[in-house]
Amino acid sequence: MRTKEFLNKLEHDRILRAIREQEARSSGQIGVYLQRGELPGDPVTAAQARFQKSGMHKTRHRNAVLIFVAPRARKFAVVGDEGIHTKCGRELWQRVVQKMESHFKQERFSDAIVDAIEDIGRVLAEQFPRTGGEKNELPDDVVEEGNG
Repeated sequence: MRTKEFLNKLEHDRILRAIREQEARSSGQIGVYLQRGELPGDPVTAAQARFQKSGMHKTRHRNAVLIFVAPRARKFAVVGDEGIHTKCGRELWQRVVQKMESHFKQERFSDAIVDAIEDIGRVLAEQFPRTGGEKNELPDDVVEEGNG
């Protein structure tokens, strides 16, 4: 699928609202990144590189999570920092990815991303509840970059 076609089907406001709602419940940070153009290689490797480049590994509690989607390649991944990964492990990422995959197959792209944000947000709220002194450490946005 062409990236532009994918982006036209996304409900950006709904996705941003989901990020803000879930981040309000915990000290965790959730990011969404859309890779324009081709994606050579593994989406997990690309997601990990984007996670580092975005500075998501620098949050206070090391509990940031990135949802990475490459529409043209029909690939996606979910990666989290060591704080959340230590508490939840691979099972969380696999469960979120499986659910996203089901939505993507039905071309329910916004549902895939929003459900992933909500599932991750529930775990973050449970493992890293908001205590009052937290600040939003990363921008709440759907970042789109790449080569086309």
